[in-house]
Amino acid sequence: MTTAAMPVLDMDKLNAFIGRFVTDLGAAVHAGMVVIGEKLGLYKALAAGPMSSAELAAKTQTDERYLREWLASQAAGGYVTYNETTHKFSLSEEQAFALANEDSPAYLPGAFELALGSLASVPRIAESFRSGAGMGWHEHDDGVFHGCEKFFRPGYAANLVSSWIPALHGVREKLEAGGKVADVGCGKGASTLLMAKAFPNSRFHGFDYHDKSIAAAAAGAQRDGLADRVSFAVSKAGEFPGKNYDFVAVFDCLHDMGDPVGAAAHVRESLAPDGTWMIVEPFAHDQLKDNLNPVGRVYYSFSTLLCTPCSRSQEVGLCLGAQAGENRIRDVVTTAGFKRFRRAAETPFNIVYEARP
Repeated sequence: MTTAAMPVLDMDKLNAFIGRFVTDLGAAVHAGMVVIGEKLGLYKALAAGPMSSAELAAKTQTDERYLREWLASQAAGGYVTYNETTHKFSLSEEQAFALANEDSPAYLPGAFELALGSLASVPRIAESFRSGAGMGWHEHDDGVFHGCEKFFRPGYAANLVSSWIPALHGVREKLEAGGKVADVGCGKGASTLLMAKAFPNSRFHGFDYHDKSIAAAAAGAQRDGLADRVSFAVSKAGEFPGKNYDFVAVFDCLHDMGDPVGAAAHVRESLAPDGTWMIVEPFAHDQLKDNLNPVGRVYYSFSTLLCTPCSRSQEVGLCLGAQAGENRIRDVVTTAGFKRFRRAAETPFNIVYEARP
C-alpha cells in the first residue's frame, strides 16, 4: 500500500491563506455580535460617551457578564474603542455614525441582520445545489426582510432624491409637478416612502408579491401620514395594475425575478408614452474577473443564498444573479421593447439605469 506524497507547500502562501481564514471566521461570528448590539440598543447607549461594562449594563438593562464578553469582541474587531487606562469602552465619531445613527447613509447593522437571515437557509440551499430547486423570497427567515430594508434604506436615503432621480431626463420636474409613480418590488416600502416625502404633489403605488412586506409598507405609510397619496398592494412584477405611469422604479430586484424580460415588457406597457423606468441594480462589471473583489464577494454570496434561488423558484427562472452587469441588464431591457437605455448614475454599491420607450 502506498500513500500519496505530500504536496510541496509555499508556507508563506499557506500562512497568508490561514490568516484570511481567521479574518473571515471572525467576521462570520461577529455578524451575530452586531445584530445583538443593534437589537439591545448597545451601540446607541455607547454613543453617549465612554462606559465600563457595568455602566453600560445598568444603562441598557443587560447582564454585565454577557456584556463584558460582547464588548471585548467588539473592541477586538475594531467596532468599539477600548481605553486601557480607564478600562472604559466608547464609540468614535465614525463608529457611532455607522453603528448608532439609523439615519446615517453608512448605517451598517441591517447588512448583518440580512446576512444572518440568509445563512439560516444554508441547509436547504445546499440541497438545491443537488436538485436545482428554487426557494422563494417569502420562504426565508424574517431577518432577511427586516435586514434587507435596513441595509438598503440608508443608501436610498443618501442618493435617491439627491442624485439618482435628478440624473434622469425630466423625471424630477414631473414628480415636482405631480406624477404617477409605481415602485415595483418595493418590499417594506422604504424607497416608496422616501420618494413620497420628497415629492408631495405626486401619487405613489408600491407593489410586491410578499404579503408581509406589503403589510409593513402600508403601516409605514400610515405612520408617516402619507396614506392619502401612497398605496401598497400585493402583486407580481409582471402583473402589477395601472397604466400611464410617469415613472416606474425597480430597486435591487430585477435580477431576482424569474422572468425579468416579461416583467420589463409589463413595465413598458404600463408607462405613459413619455414615461421613464429607473432600474437600480447592485454594482457589477460585465466580466467575472473584474468582480473578484470585496464588493463582488458580498454580492455573489448573497446571490447564491437569495437571488438565484428566488429566480429559480419562479417561471422561466432566468437567474441573472446579483452581479449581472450592464450588458445583461441592457439585453433584458431592450428585448422587452425599450429603445433607449443608459447608465445614469452609480455608487460603490449600486448602478442606476434609465430606460425609456
